[in-house]
Amino acid sequence: MTRFDILKAELSATPRTWLVTGAAGFIGSHLVEQLLRLGQTVRGLDNYSTGRKENLDEVKSLVGPAAWSRFTFIEGGICDPSVCWPACVGVDYVLHQAALGSIPRSLANPLRSHQSNVDGFVKMLIAARDAKVRRFVYASSSAVYGDHPALPKVEDVVGAPISPYAATKAINENYARVFSRCYDFPTVGLRYFNIFGPRQEPNGAYAAVIPLWFKALIEGEEIVVNGDGHTSRDFCYVADVVQANLLAAAGHDEAGAHVFNVAVGHQTTLLELIDSIYSAISRLNWLVAPPRVVHRAEREGDARHSYADISRATEFLGYRPTHTLKDGLAESGAWYYKQIPPI
Repeated sequence: MTRFDILKAELSATPRTWLVTGAAGFIGSHLVEQLLRLGQTVRGLDNYSTGRKENLDEVKSLVGPAAWSRFTFIEGGICDPSVCWPACVGVDYVLHQAALGSIPRSLANPLRSHQSNVDGFVKMLIAARDAKVRRFVYASSSAVYGDHPALPKVEDVVGAPISPYAATKAINENYARVFSRCYDFPTVGLRYFNIFGPRQEPNGAYAAVIPLWFKALIEGEEIVVNGDGHTSRDFCYVADVVQANLLAAAGHDEAGAHVFNVAVGHQTTLLELIDSIYSAISRLNWLVAPPRVVHRAEREGDARHSYADISRATEFLGYRPTHTLKDGLAESGAWYYKQIPPI
């Protein structure tokens, strides 16, 4: 039995109250779903700037009316202190996912990214501290490793940020350390490495590559690759992110500020990823045409290679990934195939 199995049994026996910011988003909605399945009381906060009501509608249909009755939704933004404070009152744990993601988005509008990812983050920290929340767990990013070339990525070895988005996440980690030191407020930052899974938006200018390429293959469109395709990433399925969040919040009693990589610890190139996505889709429909790949210039602000050393999360939290890339793509492909009508 893993530490996560033990934690789930403990939570089911002793329900607690959780706040998930960004609850209507891709990761946030999966956190809401898991917590409700474990008998927890959950508040969700979202202003629908990037989150989708359809994600919560799907959660509602999956967990059933009894579990859904333990969910309260607050429509509002994290930049409004009058929203943050009431959301945190009476909460045991905050899982802070709300942010404006995407490196290209931050390059196009750095001020908006700063307002959401830094100003909003600090306002949530203050509200959670004042409400005496037990622990504040927040989404950081592998982007904080910046221009440091070493692989695998180890938590204590970071470089200079190479995008406004990366800068906002590095600032988050510094604020979390300061709040821990100055106010004795426990925080945990989770550095996400290329998370994917059902409910990840395949449309729009800032869609991530996995949903974007699932959509392209299902619709018979070209797959656009930025660069030569040998750029590599550590792709992590959303169920493992959920595991890490719950372990980080309620799976230990350590004080202070902590940061952990959340990934699988495996390196995959973009060209390998295309083959794997095609394999996942062709199992559902063997008539899907092979990928037609078009190469464009590399994107500004992107690291060439990234994969994680997850030993710290494994030893401290008991985090153990349950899904390989192949496993996660199989589950994701089934979801996207239902959502996107084949051509």
